[in-house]
Amino acid sequence: MSHESFRPGRRQWLKLSSIAVVTVAAARSDGAFAQAAKSGTPAKRVEENEPQAQQLGYKHDAAKVDKAKFPKFQADQLCSNCSFYKAKATDPWGPCDIFAGREVAAKGWCSAWVKKA
Repeated sequence: MSHESFRPGRRQWLKLSSIAVVTVAAARSDGAFAQAAKSGTPAKRVEENEPQAQQLGYKHDAAKVDKAKFPKFQADQLCSNCSFYKAKATDPWGPCDIFAGREVAAKGWCSAWVKKA
């Protein structure tokens, strides 16, 4: 019997196991966010050094925004008055739709800012 007869099965097994690992990882992370919400512990906060945050120019403190890189930035634009911010304007941190519900600073800013209606 040659080794060639085992390769299709091995490839199929590798594909299925990869899908299973990704599925389990996704389920665990969703469960962690749901559990944090139920327990009252804060959701994970967005960090400025994350790739998505860097791409959007997110800063915890809007005063630190690179105005040369983001010329449309205005000093009165804050996460707390953005339509994607889902907490009270007086809360220091709140969930943001742009960052999958993770928390951003109320005094922060990113280039996805849209005035709250």
